[in-house]
Amino acid sequence: MESYKREFIEFLEEAGVLKFGDFTAKSGRKIPYFINAGDIKTGDQIRKLGQFYAKAYAEKIGNKKTVLYGPAYKGIPIAVSVSCALSENGLDVPFFFNRKEEKDHGEGGVFVGYKPKAGEEIVIVEDVITAGTAIRESMEILSSLEDAKVVATFVMVDRKEKGKTEKSAMAEVGEEFGFPVYSVVDVYDIIEYLKEDDKNRENVERIENYLKINGAAV
Repeated sequence: MESYKREFIEFLEEAGVLKFGDFTAKSGRKIPYFINAGDIKTGDQIRKLGQFYAKAYAEKIGNKKTVLYGPAYKGIPIAVSVSCALSENGLDVPFFFNRKEEKDHGEGGVFVGYKPKAGEEIVIVEDVITAGTAIRESMEILSSLEDAKVVATFVMVDRKEKGKTEKSAMAEVGEEFGFPVYSVVDVYDIIEYLKEDDKNRENVERIENYLKINGAAV
């Protein structure tokens, strides 16, 4: 495993973002592990998270300027931190996010921050994709923008789970909307990391058994 992947998984676990147990995902599935960006609680943690996303951004998109979109609520601090990290690397990108409820006073509207111009390329930054539900919600929200052009999505972890078909949710989203979904690590990286310590045997077995049922064929 590449060193940065191990560092990222260690960071997620130490920050309490990666947890093991019994959880329910947004898709309704019962899952044996949970990724929750809402457990990022300090300035140093959010700074580090942004740096990992910025590394992935640089690897996949390079030095190309886009507009970052962070879906409310967990995507908001991610978008801010990634924008800051990219700026430190010499790429100053704007960001925006949505309100859960449209504002009818003041500046009004559903979006806060930069307003993308027609044709500008947008990158969605999320915490995780399970069945693609959150991304589809984001695309519906972004459809209100004139000529919105989403070119990629970045998430912490690719869960490698089925979406609506036998394909992975990330693959389905990519095919449905015509853009790639990138992750810093995937669930098999997490399994490899856990296998390095025998005390994690039960968590490894539970995740592998879960993937036997819900894992994607592609």
